[in-house]
Amino acid sequence: MPVAIITGASRGLGLALAKGLSDAGWSLVLDARGAEDLRTAASELNGTVQAIPGDITDPAHRAALVTAADELGGLDLLVNNAGVLGPSPLPTLAEFPLDRLREVFEVNVLAQLALTQQALPALVARAGSVVFVTSDAAVEPYPGWGGYGSAKAALEHIGRVLAVEAPELRVWVVDPGDLRTRMHQDAFPGEDISDRQLPEAVIPAYVKLVTERPESGRIRL
Repeated sequence: MPVAIITGASRGLGLALAKGLSDAGWSLVLDARGAEDLRTAASELNGTVQAIPGDITDPAHRAALVTAADELGGLDLLVNNAGVLGPSPLPTLAEFPLDRLREVFEVNVLAQLALTQQALPALVARAGSVVFVTSDAAVEPYPGWGGYGSAKAALEHIGRVLAVEAPELRVWVVDPGDLRTRMHQDAFPGEDISDRQLPEAVIPAYVKLVTERPESGRIRL
């Protein structure tokens, strides 16, 4: 049974992906900051699930995730899905609080790389895969998205370089498109986002990706 770590798995895309992979027979290690929401999410899944609440900026928490995957048989897939939006409503760059921008980069870039570094020996040993969840804001200059988008752009380049440096892995930077999630709603407070598709709509494509394992690269679902 393959083993995956999914961060930010208590709701939204992370939870939908956890359901999709558990239904496909994967054993899972799930992370989120909200312990109660994470336990509830884990209780809804099939198969073997280890739910470990915590913050991925915490080195001890990252180590616990990788250890749990090792105990389930060895890590095959790391899904770097956890992230923060930053201030809501979205400020312009001229008004962006630098302390909040540091938080966005700490969570969306540095913690993602740190967890990947922690998991890399196990992934290389099993010729595994890494998913970095990105956004079209990483490549398009939308007003208000300078903080989040620049962090995702940095994350995308990390993914591209990792693919070159660790050719035994599959490394995908995956843009799932605009989804009807709490984070997306926070980006548009008070607006109706019901025209966006639910996260569940893109899960078959994710499961196909990690099952068929095409060459490393940027994937737009």
